[in-house]
Amino acid sequence: MTALTDTTTASARVADPGRIATIALALLAPIGAVMVGLLRYVLPYETTDSAADMVREGYAEPGAMSLVLWLGMAAALLIVPGSIAIARLVRPGAPRLTALALTLTIPAYLMLPMLLVADHAIWAGAETGAAQTSVVTTLDAAHPVVGIATGIFVVGHVLGTVVLGLAMLRSRTVPVWAAAATMASQPLHFVAAVVVPNHTLDGAAWGLNALGFAAAAVAIVRTRREV
Repeated sequence: MTALTDTTTASARVADPGRIATIALALLAPIGAVMVGLLRYVLPYETTDSAADMVREGYAEPGAMSLVLWLGMAAALLIVPGSIAIARLVRPGAPRLTALALTLTIPAYLMLPMLLVADHAIWAGAETGAAQTSVVTTLDAAHPVVGIATGIFVVGHVLGTVVLGLAMLRSRTVPVWAAAATMASQPLHFVAAVVVPNHTLDGAAWGLNALGFAAAAVAIVRTRREV
């Protein structure tokens, strides 16, 4: 009778839709971070470039601009639910830090589609053969919401990821190295994107973010198995 009960319980766990959904959500976060890392690596222009330089570099590599759009869409879809799944893991051990991390990161990640508008304009201009000067004029005439979205994204995802890493550390849900990688990733990304532009270093910074998130995903899977 005991053996039958144990077998039934094990089967229920395997088929538990909640467990499957939790694991799936956990895997979204590191994949989303990888998508952003690839985007930053293949981006033809520098974050600090003028509109004219952005357009010139983008026109020279329309295939890369198309890939940027695909990667950006994937990241926007994956990283928000994945971050929420990680927050559920660390919240019991660090509730205040987790709440602050979500308050910063979720609005920031939701701004990603807005930031792709310029990339789409460059890609569309290159595809249709529009004069570069026309696209430059369009980018220079960006609506104020684009600047606001950029500010929310930059401040929110850099500070928010640091706070999330602190929550990982405080909650002791992931190895110390994973929490440290998460905390270091976005300040390093900011340096590689704005201070000393370097696409390889930028991609590596997001790789650190993905490693930290992957460790959290493993912890989520292990925790769920113990339920």
